[in-house]
Amino acid sequence: MTGMPPSALSPARRRTARLAPVLSAALALALTPTQLSQAAGKEPNGPTHAEARVSAYLRDVRDRPEALAAFFRALPKGADLHNHLSGAATTELLLRIAVEAGYCIDTTTLTAGAPPCTGNTRPAADTVTDPAFRRQVIRAWSMQDFTPGQGESSHDHFFATFGKFGAVTGLHPGRLLAQVATSAAQQHQFYLETMWTPAWSAAAALAAKVGYDSDLARLREKMLADGGMDAVVQQAMSETDSLIEEFRAAAHCDTDHPDAGCALPVRFIAQVDRGGPPELVFAQMLLGVELARRDPRFVSLNLVGPEEDPVAVADYRLHMRMLNYLRGVYPAVPLTLHAGELVPGLVKPEDLRFHVRDAVLTARTDRVGHGVDIRHEDDYPELLRLMARQHVLVEVPLTSNAQVLGVTGPAHPFPLFRRYGVPVALATDDQGVERTDISREYERAALTYQLDYRVLKDLARTSLEYGFLKGRSLWRDRDGFQVVPECAGDRLGDPTPSRRCALLLASSAKGTVEWKQEDAFRAFERTFGAGAPRTGSRTAGALVGSAR
Repeated sequence: MTGMPPSALSPARRRTARLAPVLSAALALALTPTQLSQAAGKEPNGPTHAEARVSAYLRDVRDRPEALAAFFRALPKGADLHNHLSGAATTELLLRIAVEAGYCIDTTTLTAGAPPCTGNTRPAADTVTDPAFRRQVIRAWSMQDFTPGQGESSHDHFFATFGKFGAVTGLHPGRLLAQVATSAAQQHQFYLETMWTPAWSAAAALAAKVGYDSDLARLREKMLADGGMDAVVQQAMSETDSLIEEFRAAAHCDTDHPDAGCALPVRFIAQVDRGGPPELVFAQMLLGVELARRDPRFVSLNLVGPEEDPVAVADYRLHMRMLNYLRGVYPAVPLTLHAGELVPGLVKPEDLRFHVRDAVLTARTDRVGHGVDIRHEDDYPELLRLMARQHVLVEVPLTSNAQVLGVTGPAHPFPLFRRYGVPVALATDDQGVERTDISREYERAALTYQLDYRVLKDLARTSLEYGFLKGRSLWRDRDGFQVVPECAGDRLGDPTPSRRCALLLASSAKGTVEWKQEDAFRAFERTFGAGAPRTGSRTAGALVGSAR
């Protein structure tokens, strides 16, 4: 009967044929996960045959640096959810902007500043003709060749870089974004959330005018009164318009040869200076949630700056209460927070006991950045179980944690998070300062913790799943990656999905990027699951598209 048209069947058999898809779907829903896995050609709770072959290839090239680098460069790597725009652009780009702007560099502090160049300053342009001076500036503005000693720790050197090049980053933020977004797309990422600080001066002026009020509801009303905060929001949106215009020009988006970053969905997270006075911190928080409510380019806010800063430590619980209040007023705005970017010695022992806990319980954050001090938290096993139950993701930048905090290998809580079922996503943090990129972060994780391809694939999926991009997910189980019913009958990533699946994808920016990544995984597995990569094989780079 195979291949016979329904018209050739008896009426009873025609009814059965029409019901077959429905019966098949019902049967699929009745199958256990183990049975579904076996039907899909994979062992229960294990990798598919293609995934196993890629894992075998990865094991074979662990001692071959060039092949290993090519593998991780081509690997689809989801999203970067913890990325600071000013620290993500390369030091070389910042220096080029300083040269073009005629800026000066103090020869004692190596800090950039506006012209004229007088006293002990030199034109930044001297770095073009003086290689020794150029190396000196690059080392001062990044972690390049840094060796702790001579009174400066890695931690202090890292945070000092931002003050040295800070005057440059605000000159052309769109050019910074063009480089950062294109780098992410070229490394086969599908989404970027980057942090920056819009309308800082306007927010500071409003905070100074209003002052502080411990009644947070009243403080919010004062800042909203007479269009005060509305003017700050408008200023931030105007600055964002200019940034995007400059980005599109720098990335050649409106030409016949656009850079890869033009097609990458990018969203902004508004930065809040946790070291500022309470009224400024609250004003920036309020600006962040108002932007996320009114401007689709913004999705959240985050506290930035050294977590051990005396003001940040003294006001930490106040900041969490502020966020708790704002989450009640703006429940639709998600939240990610730097918390636990600490080690013993940076703060008193008692200040290591509650930062992650308060971020989760008081501020009700959806994601935690770093979380390195988790073992020092009160009853940390209970806290980890709570984070797993509530699906609180941890953004893990391994290189940053190694350079800034000196935490690596088994001392890092990355395997601890995974053991407790806490979702994690690899991230870059400040890749320009750190002289790293997302491919190196995945390679570092794989080699340090002996991760196979299936785990790397799940990490990439997790980063997209927990991103704040709008729309329904492709997955009905955000940690198990069981596909939603609308797309259950489709081959994941198929360019021509079924009508129900296509409708879901058309209405969901998140689902679209997840679908594209699945197509990229299939291409990647065809390439690296058959031994050495084939010349001219299709990679994920051709699949990065817009989901705006």
